[in-house]
Amino acid sequence: MFLRSWYVRRELKKLRRKFGSSTLEIYDAGSGFGQYTYFMSKKMNPSKIFSVDVKEDWIADCRKFFSKKKISNVSFAVEDLTRINHQEKFDLIVCIDVMEHIAEDQKVFSNFYNALKRGGYILINSPSIYGGSDVHQDDEESFIGEHARDGYSKEDLEAKLQVLGFSTYKCRYTYGFWGDKAWRLGIKYPMLLLNISKLFLIILPLYYLLTFPFTLIMMNMDFVTKNRIGSGINFVAKKE
Repeated sequence: MFLRSWYVRRELKKLRRKFGSSTLEIYDAGSGFGQYTYFMSKKMNPSKIFSVDVKEDWIADCRKFFSKKKISNVSFAVEDLTRINHQEKFDLIVCIDVMEHIAEDQKVFSNFYNALKRGGYILINSPSIYGGSDVHQDDEESFIGEHARDGYSKEDLEAKLQVLGFSTYKCRYTYGFWGDKAWRLGIKYPMLLLNISKLFLIILPLYYLLTFPFTLIMMNMDFVTKNRIGSGINFVAKKE
């Protein structure tokens, strides 16, 4: 149901192929609940993954889960991305829905540059400047209320990364016309119903039975379309 995951996983698979059969050193910068770390541990091998987040409880939960699953190619740590000091250690940095939360983004980008090996890549996924808060009433809460910025444009990211020595490898806007409709039908409207009353849980199975085929079609249309703009951005840069 999360279209951004489709985009991120597609780019990860493509980047894995660029490195051939060599063992990848991957830095999951802001791993959250570890969903992409888990994906990479299964689909990006051979690899060694160092997964970090600033939230200690999330890292503790991830350690417990990965230990239970006996996944041995992943290690975890609590790190503040504004203070890391890794030097030419990683082939790939993955930063998903993180940078919009950090005010000192230029410092983090500089740290990422230092952490990457020459020829390494960084994959950034973030809201774009074309998204907005989607708030229309005084009593509504914005999902970007906790963000340090609304998002990025292609030009924003290029301006901040190229000055450090990165070159743009690929950029795609996500959640364009069809993706926006899929998000509203599949996620926003059900959440609004639940905010009104938890009794709507009873009818949600019927709601999804009726709407899921249309949501899936619209997600696929967004996935195969080159959106001119969209409320998300998927950006890959290379350290030259």
